[in-house]
Amino acid sequence: MTYLWLKWIHVLSSTVLFGTGIGSAYYMLTASLSRDERAVAVVARHVVLADWLFTTSAMVVQPLTGWWMARLAGMPLDTPWLAWSIGLYLFAGACWLPVIWLQLRMRDLARAAVDTGSPLPARYWRLLRWWVALGFPAFFALLAVFYLMVAKPA
Repeated sequence: MTYLWLKWIHVLSSTVLFGTGIGSAYYMLTASLSRDERAVAVVARHVVLADWLFTTSAMVVQPLTGWWMARLAGMPLDTPWLAWSIGLYLFAGACWLPVIWLQLRMRDLARAAVDTGSPLPARYWRLLRWWVALGFPAFFALLAVFYLMVAKPA
């Protein structure tokens, strides 16, 4: 595979990763703030599915294509901008892993609320606070990775 094709796949997967993440966050948060259990249950189900289909695949493709491009370019992984990118990417991933678990619990709590005709429980709101708290640093870490990926500062 040529460097140009790898770069295209890398940029495309980073767009999918970031776009799915920000879109899922927007819909999950706005549905939650509506306090409509039915809306939350539907959106949470789709957010979990989108994360498994799009975010997970992009999270795998990103480091593989990045490593391959660095190898083809003869660029050591300890090149400063690349090392920072890898570190920030790992940090974002460390934030994202618990978010998967949180989303699964939130989805289940919303579904149970719909099934029983009750409001979202206090536990849902605690999980949502953690979900938001982990989402912000991951978001800013990926913004920094985008910058480093484009600027490649010395």
